[in-house]
Amino acid sequence: MPTPLYRSRPGGFDIQPASLSVTKLNDFIYLSEGLSNSFLIVTPEGRVIVNTGMGFEAPIHKQNYDAIDDGPLRYIILTQGHVDHVGGVDLMREPGTEIIAQASLRAQQEDDARIQPFRASRSAFAFQETIAKAIAYVQENIGGPVSPQSRPEPTITFDDRYEFELGGIRFELIAVPGGETTDSLVIWLPQHRICFTGNLFSALFGHFPNLVTIRGDRYREALRFIDSLDRVLALEPELLLVGHHAPVEGWDLIREELLRLRGAVEYVHDAVVRGMNDGRTVEDLMRDIQLPSELEVGEGYGRVSWSVRAIWENYAGWFHHRSVTELYHVPASSCEAGRGAARSRRPAPGDPPGGSRVDARSCARRRARGECGGARPPRRREREFLAVVVDPQEDHGVARGRRFLAGGSMSADRPDDIRIADLADPVLTPMQIAAIAHVGKSEIAFDEDAVLDAACKKTGLDDFGP
Repeated sequence: MPTPLYRSRPGGFDIQPASLSVTKLNDFIYLSEGLSNSFLIVTPEGRVIVNTGMGFEAPIHKQNYDAIDDGPLRYIILTQGHVDHVGGVDLMREPGTEIIAQASLRAQQEDDARIQPFRASRSAFAFQETIAKAIAYVQENIGGPVSPQSRPEPTITFDDRYEFELGGIRFELIAVPGGETTDSLVIWLPQHRICFTGNLFSALFGHFPNLVTIRGDRYREALRFIDSLDRVLALEPELLLVGHHAPVEGWDLIREELLRLRGAVEYVHDAVVRGMNDGRTVEDLMRDIQLPSELEVGEGYGRVSWSVRAIWENYAGWFHHRSVTELYHVPASSCEAGRGAARSRRPAPGDPPGGSRVDARSCARRRARGECGGARPPRRREREFLAVVVDPQEDHGVARGRRFLAGGSMSADRPDDIRIADLADPVLTPMQIAAIAHVGKSEIAFDEDAVLDAACKKTGLDDFGP
């Protein structure tokens, strides 16, 4: 079985800001690497630039390209609307330069702008040092003020396909909405069988696509990704110019890699759907779904387990039908003060019907699942605890948490008789546990508030606590 290509390619931590260095790919295409790849295409009738990098690194790309050819810049093509592709447009464009993008670019940029502070705060940990390094490099080698980030308005947009010719080179632009953004496109040079893919295959070619980003983004659809991959596969390219790192060369290798990637995404998608229909939980599927060896791809940017959740919630949303408390505002943090907190809270405006009883029930359930700080370990024959072991060598420094269940002897200070306090966290026999599990699977019309109200009335108590 051939060795997957991702094993021999650089990883995410190898992505660096632009430098005064250019790679000549053939007689007319040049690569200037940066936080995303930028390309220059030189023709007898003028130049074409594909992606412009971040605003602060754009002066480096521009100097690289102007040193190669000083012809008019006829077109800038944006393979997607993410900031690391469009940031240098204002610096690079000239009078008469056409800016080409897929028609959803504006919506994509509006989406980014709408939650920019939210997303920036979540991304800072990964990019602060790199951005500072890039700005210092520009100041040292070029000088002048820091170039601002562009939010370009395209002059030419299209829905599915757009074609033009310049200097004897035919350009075919094809929409691939299954990429990182719905405005993603690829550029096909049919005479040369060269395809510029941008980040259609995510940031790292050969890795599982990032169907959801931990910084926060809209979910990306697995089946739409497969459809977009198929559009590239049908072209039979000899050279893929990807969004980060070096090109991928040779149709046989490209076909092998794309089929492996396609198979991996389809396998995970189908396994998730099958698990959903079989009534399994998303956590179980995140734990159990693993790729077979013949579909091995990298997980250095997008992980299979994360994509399992993304696929699930893309179909079904955030409500997992475990408890009605999922529908209310009660966070796990509200349980951290222990059992008395929820019971003593007064109802607030906007509380759901049942008021503090919802808080109490939510806390009790979360403690039972071990989701809040007030949780006590279940009283069982053996004391159980959770250990998280971090493997820093896994997937280029992406830590994997492994859960281990370790047994110990019964607590010596715990009497065998039942105390009043135990009723809040009862000791259950295996038969009782099985009975509860059986009832939990039964479809019974059950109004919790009505039962609690009747119990309060019968006993004269206001609340039973969590």
